[in-house]
Amino acid sequence: MTAVAEQIGHWLEQFTRQEPAEPWLQKLRESAFARFTELGFPTTRDEEWRFTNVAPIARANFVGQAPGLAGQIAVADLREADREHLGKYAGQSAFVALNTAFLKKVAFTRVARGAIIERPIEINHLATGQAGGLLHAHPRTLIVVAPGAQCTIVETYKGEGNYFTNAVTEIVAGEGAVVDHYKIQRESPEAFHVATMQVALGRSANFTTHNISLGGALVRNDIGVTLSEGAEATVNGLYLVNGTEHVDNHTVIDHAKPHGTSHELYKGILDGHSSAVFNGRIIVRKDAQKTDSKQTNKNLVLSDDAVIDTKPELQILADDVRCTHGATIGQLDAEALFYMQSRGIGKAQARSLLTRAFAQDIIDRIKIPVLRAQLEKVLSEKFHERSND
Repeated sequence: MTAVAEQIGHWLEQFTRQEPAEPWLQKLRESAFARFTELGFPTTRDEEWRFTNVAPIARANFVGQAPGLAGQIAVADLREADREHLGKYAGQSAFVALNTAFLKKVAFTRVARGAIIERPIEINHLATGQAGGLLHAHPRTLIVVAPGAQCTIVETYKGEGNYFTNAVTEIVAGEGAVVDHYKIQRESPEAFHVATMQVALGRSANFTTHNISLGGALVRNDIGVTLSEGAEATVNGLYLVNGTEHVDNHTVIDHAKPHGTSHELYKGILDGHSSAVFNGRIIVRKDAQKTDSKQTNKNLVLSDDAVIDTKPELQILADDVRCTHGATIGQLDAEALFYMQSRGIGKAQARSLLTRAFAQDIIDRIKIPVLRAQLEKVLSEKFHERSND
């Protein structure tokens, strides 16, 4: 038996352990699992996964599925109009298919037409490993925001021990809707985290997301946003990796209609023997005239052993557009370090202050004061730890 067959056979065993679902859901699950077996796990021979080796996940011996998130609703309880959104936007990659194959519950929110939700909608995922073997979890989130509505969403992923989180989030924003989204990923240093988020924006909708990655042995974030006419998207991210951690951010901003605007800023800080990937693609379709798009990736490398692979891309099929992209990789400013030390600040503290200032640019863009304060505390602790290494 080949290694691939063994991997699929192991997941088949996990799949068949599930309790049978309602016919429509069972059909959805079975179709998704068939898709997963057809694709198998991606390898480094696949262009989209060239710098991220998921063999540790593919070869792992999972003993069961982690309990679902308290407060989620059973997928079977979704009304038919909402069921139609499941899987409509996220596509059918191997990991999305695997998530759908184990679909039981969904963190679901529908925001009514014209409603303005003042308090953030919080979705918290907590995973815990166990001594007897690895557990796998497949969180599913569906947010449907009706035309003219406004809301803020905060997704948080954290846990303890060794486990695998495979998350899928789909967000639909109607005409003129405003959505402010945050994803805070603080998995344990031993955990695997693979996540797909796909966003569909209606005419003149406004969407902002901040993707903060602060931990995990292997992390992969796939983020896609499709813009209708006059829509605006801001896609920002911050990733911190240390030790032997690896994080891979793939983003696709798809301007499908005219007069769309997008802004993207991702910043990374790498230390130790860590590695990171940024692959950002902007697509401007043939009919998407008057598109205005800007993409920037900046990386601060603190160790000679850390590695970053960055690839910003533009795919422009229209002729009346304004698009720019760029990437930088650098170390701490030697002159700034010297200046701070000359003022009596120790070298380790100076490094910590300069590093935090680099990250603070993203943190300052977070509009929720409590969340911003929490992240500032986390960053302060992380940089203090590094200054004491």
